[in-house]
Amino acid sequence: MMVRYIDFSDTNIEEILMAKPKKLVALCTSRVYDPQIHGYIVRLNERLKAEGYSLLIFAINSDIYWDEDRVATEKYIFDLIPYRDMSGIIIMDEKIKSHKIAEKIIGFAKHFEVPVVISDGRYEGVSCITFDYEKGFEQVVRHIIEDHKVTRPHMMAGQPDNEFSNRRIEIFKKVLAENGIEYDKSMLSYGYFWADPCRVATKALLKREVLPEAIICANDNMAITVCEMFTEAGYKIPDDVIISGFDGYDEIYFTSPKITTASCDILLMADATADSFLETMADGQIHDRHITPKFIPNESCGCPEHTEHPQILRDWFKESFSRHNDDNRVLQLITSSMQTSQDPGELVSYLESYKTECTLAAVDLKCFDGDDNYFTGVEELSHTRQFVLLYDADFPEKYKPGTFVLPDHIDGSTEDVLSLPFRDRILELTESGYPLIFNSLVFMNRFFGFTCYFYRDYFITNYSNTMIVTNAISIGFGGYINTQYQRMLLDKVDKMYRHDALTGLYNRIGFQNRFRKIQNDRKLLGSKVTLFMSDLDGLKMINDRFGHAEGDCAIAAVARALDASTPDNSISVRFGGDELFSMIIGECKPDDIIKRIDAYLESFNETSGKPYKVSASCGFMTSVLDENFNITQVLKQADEQMYIIKRNRKN
Repeated sequence: MMVRYIDFSDTNIEEILMAKPKKLVALCTSRVYDPQIHGYIVRLNERLKAEGYSLLIFAINSDIYWDEDRVATEKYIFDLIPYRDMSGIIIMDEKIKSHKIAEKIIGFAKHFEVPVVISDGRYEGVSCITFDYEKGFEQVVRHIIEDHKVTRPHMMAGQPDNEFSNRRIEIFKKVLAENGIEYDKSMLSYGYFWADPCRVATKALLKREVLPEAIICANDNMAITVCEMFTEAGYKIPDDVIISGFDGYDEIYFTSPKITTASCDILLMADATADSFLETMADGQIHDRHITPKFIPNESCGCPEHTEHPQILRDWFKESFSRHNDDNRVLQLITSSMQTSQDPGELVSYLESYKTECTLAAVDLKCFDGDDNYFTGVEELSHTRQFVLLYDADFPEKYKPGTFVLPDHIDGSTEDVLSLPFRDRILELTESGYPLIFNSLVFMNRFFGFTCYFYRDYFITNYSNTMIVTNAISIGFGGYINTQYQRMLLDKVDKMYRHDALTGLYNRIGFQNRFRKIQNDRKLLGSKVTLFMSDLDGLKMINDRFGHAEGDCAIAAVARALDASTPDNSISVRFGGDELFSMIIGECKPDDIIKRIDAYLESFNETSGKPYKVSASCGFMTSVLDENFNITQVLKQADEQMYIIKRNRKN
């Protein structure tokens, strides 16, 4: 795209930014490609769209898992919410799994007087939709203990001292007590809610002489793991041991046997969220709701087979099936091509692909500051990012090499997804009736921009695309910036290695390498070669009377005179001391060059204010670049000519 400086001189920028678009709602969540979250988004968007609202989804692609101090730069996407433009904000607390993020969003929302609804979480002063996890888990425990008459139960809990795990342990103890079963510590293991630690705990269980009749797991993930390990050990489920889970993950319907659980129905949550949000918008009051998880008996406890939400399960299959190796190949090609681009125009041209359809990307303009590496330099906390539109898939013809131009600066820029330079474009995209999905662009754990996906459908394969495309663009762009910075450093090192520090001319090594390439260039054979030798007059006198610093100043002046007076294709060299020469390939007029050198130095003497005059003696020799050309011999002859002139000047 031809990105240019936009003149807003006749526009009141503040009025534009203060004019709130109609009915925009921010949804803060994670992993939009998860079939359950995808189902929630579809249901919620349809409910809100019917009331004239447009949904902007701010999503991370991995959960924080309540590790509040973990560095997860992609969560910066939540800092790009344009609060002043929002009618309301919905936070999927259990999906993001970070109290700090939720509290920060709530704080900003209150400042801008934007109502907030929390989906599956509890916070003060906002509408909260919650599952009654305790009641749901109690249904599972009672079913195992009371309906299946289990007297030797065991519980696979989550982490020690985890709030959710502790509540479920207390319910386990409560149901045991009410059924006359004495609890002891041997009835409890900790599987940490995850497969690997659950395997360790299950191995310990399998070593016991007497196995429990039932293992009641605090979530479905551990239930699936326990079931697999007992089956591998030769036990039959549920004949030898009953196993149950909790949460209602989709995976339980693909296990054998299917797991007994209590489902925290995501579609019920979507409907309750929409109801609460619309009521809050209508009267400005807080509207809480509590949803009881649906108990689902299944094969793992000996009950008949049951399957829930077949559409979500089909989406689960589609999402898994859609990850084709050819997509990975295409994205890898995009990434590698971006990394090796020579300039921003070539960089953005590689973004055009069937994988980047319905994609918009914006990055911080400072990324292109070649004097510093955006990703390895010290991050300025006070730096306000100015986003420049890097790609818009609806207009690929505008992002071709030679047409893309970076602006020098951006007027009216705000650090959010409705920054003035592309504000109208984002608002236009909301009119489709489908959600916009925003992801962070992150490289080397530093945020530098965002992607916006504007799909005109609900296909889960597209939603699955967001994570891999965002990752490909992040790596491709970050690699490009690193490569450009490395090239700049190499150029500097090369200049230091091959050029004289005082004069900036080639040194011996630099000239020898350059001349070697000239000798090997067959196209230059037979060309005329002129070597100019220049020597500063009276260097010893200047050093003795005014110091070596002034001697260096005089040498540098002669070097500039030589370089400025010879043609652009000449190669000027400082061999050492005040010995300077220049090689010219092709026709030239040596006498005119000498006159220009003398004129340059006369001008220098008139304006320098130095207590001495700078002059140089110049000699030259012309030869032909052929197989018999001897650079040493020609230099010697030019040097002899120079010394003849120098002696004449002294006389």
